[in-house]
Amino acid sequence: MIDDGRQKQPSAHRPPGADAGAGGGQEPPALDQVFDGDSLYALRAAVAAHGLQAGLAEGRLGDLVLAVHELAANAVRHGGGRGRLQIWDTGGMLRCEVTDDGAGRSGAAGQGSGADDSARWPIDPGHGLWVVSQVADQTSVQAGASGTVASVSFVLGPPEILRRPPRRGWR
Repeated sequence: MIDDGRQKQPSAHRPPGADAGAGGGQEPPALDQVFDGDSLYALRAAVAAHGLQAGLAEGRLGDLVLAVHELAANAVRHGGGRGRLQIWDTGGMLRCEVTDDGAGRSGAAGQGSGADDSARWPIDPGHGLWVVSQVADQTSVQAGASGTVASVSFVLGPPEILRRPPRRGWR
């Protein structure tokens, strides 16, 4: 497991039922790391290292890092300023879950979509999840009052296995 040295958040940080995760409550995640806006760089480095170690095709490593970064950035911006990433290596697939506690949705100070957000972000927001859906093999988002669980999966294997039609939207 790769960790940036930060103390893990208590399980209350995860939405109900999220602890079972992709491992079904049986296998611990190969990577379990909490993050905030100041640790996204370390998170990207940990994801890249784990993707390489798991045997993700070299051409897909950038897709993995991009997808996880987009989900983590959304958790920071819209989910209370922090989140948790867990990655499971199922042997044939890497499954990543980014969770937050949803605290930012209520308009907490410095979070959410305040009036001055559009001035700080000159690009139209909302394209990150679309990009993630284009690069990942499987995607899902479950949002509720207690937070959001966003999952992406990437097939491990030779590049010829990975040729697939473009994805449209979230599943």
